[in-house]
Amino acid sequence: MKPDGLLSSWAIRLLLAAAVCAHAMPILAHEVRPAYLEITESTPSRFAILLKLPQVGEQVLGLAPVWPDRCIDASTPSRELLGHFAIDRRLVDCRGGLAGQRIEIDGLATTMTDVLVRIQFLDGRVQTELLKPTRPALVVADRTSAWDVAASYFALGVEHILTGVDHLLFVLGLVLIVKGGVRLVKTVTAFTVAHSITLALATLGIVHVPQAPVEAVIALSIVFVANEIAQRHRRGAAVASSPGFTARRPWLVAFVFGLLHGLGFAGALAEVGLPQVDIPLALLTFNVGVEAGQLSFIAAVLALMALTRRMRWTALHWLAPLPSYAIGTLAMFWVIQRVAMF
Repeated sequence: MKPDGLLSSWAIRLLLAAAVCAHAMPILAHEVRPAYLEITESTPSRFAILLKLPQVGEQVLGLAPVWPDRCIDASTPSRELLGHFAIDRRLVDCRGGLAGQRIEIDGLATTMTDVLVRIQFLDGRVQTELLKPTRPALVVADRTSAWDVAASYFALGVEHILTGVDHLLFVLGLVLIVKGGVRLVKTVTAFTVAHSITLALATLGIVHVPQAPVEAVIALSIVFVANEIAQRHRRGAAVASSPGFTARRPWLVAFVFGLLHGLGFAGALAEVGLPQVDIPLALLTFNVGVEAGQLSFIAAVLALMALTRRMRWTALHWLAPLPSYAIGTLAMFWVIQRVAMF
């Protein structure tokens, strides 16, 4: 590789790492968790309300549903604090029902989170929608199709991976290590198969693993990959004759750590409070959404790297190892932070 090509390659790696790390610092990897609003029709026109709000320390995200004028409280609202979430419960009477009525989430427009809304009616119909800061309200439908449910969980999967900076850093590390298009495809496929397996097993309740250790080990997986990148740089020309373990068996590393990342994805669904009745469809579309977001990230990284190869960069050789150190430092911070939360 020509010197300019080498410098441009490391320059883009540094830019990518800096961009992802800068994005990570304000949200600390998955701290912007979605809220969950469940509306269940218990008797005609009477609805049991469960609102699950993200909680950090003693602070609870200030969101509140705004009900139609026809709705009045039928019980005294209650709140339970669980450390990661606050649970609000109440009963609401809505004369004439909720079909065709507008429900808004007050305060959502000024946040960085989403609200997954699930409405179940007495006749078995279910409406599921994902509300965002740019769309903080919904209109209750007379009928809900499977497409509506699928679209909601697909969007949730895409958003989870694109805001999951720890998962993206791991994928970025694989892209920086693996050489060759075929090997990269095999590596990404192994990661996808692995996280799909554990996502299904954990969500269906077949495998039970505490979430805090899983999140800590996910951070350790990023440290492992960052160390491999640093080792490649230190060995220089010796890489070709004596590559690291990840470079020799990238698909195996991706598969093993993919199993852990799948448990992290399952934790996201569990935190949202996914109802059991929606699991088959939601599981499939959430996983497809995760994969779509992951592939879009990889495509953007490869496109940016290809673009910079056509440009002439002026950089210093000492910048070359910075991406691995930036990724590794942030990952170790997460390890310490998550172990401290055990």
